[in-house]
Amino acid sequence: MRARTIIVDADACPVKAEIEQAGKQFGVQVILVASFDHRMKESTDVKVVQVDRSDQSVDLYIANHIHKGDILVTQDFGLAALGLAKGSICLTNRGQQYTDSTIDFLLDRRHTSAKMRRSGKHGKGPRPFTEADRQYFLQGLTKLLIRLQEIEKE
Repeated sequence: MRARTIIVDADACPVKAEIEQAGKQFGVQVILVASFDHRMKESTDVKVVQVDRSDQSVDLYIANHIHKGDILVTQDFGLAALGLAKGSICLTNRGQQYTDSTIDFLLDRRHTSAKMRRSGKHGKGPRPFTEADRQYFLQGLTKLLIRLQEIEKE
């Protein structure tokens, strides 16, 4: 059985340090995937993969390298849908877990919002990321990793 990995859509991820901390604490490999446009700090605890700057390069790399049981951190609903289809556990940057029962709604909402933007209507966008969001994410990832360790021991 291959080791579990945390794969991160790192271009706009505000919780990279928290993911690195949790990965180190639980002995889980962390892979940060970003385009060459984003400078990434190398670390002994994190593997950094940089791909070309084309629109979907990060998503394609992740889709081709994620496996069943891996943890994917992304705010991209489409990438989360691909991760779920491959049997990975998918989290938002705010710590919510994507599920098969929620992803269809999120994809439909994204499509509706895109149609509205094309017609000239613009929404507010996401709320600002806060320290509380950061702590909620870390708590959620830690609980998930503890639960997965307990399952593996059974």
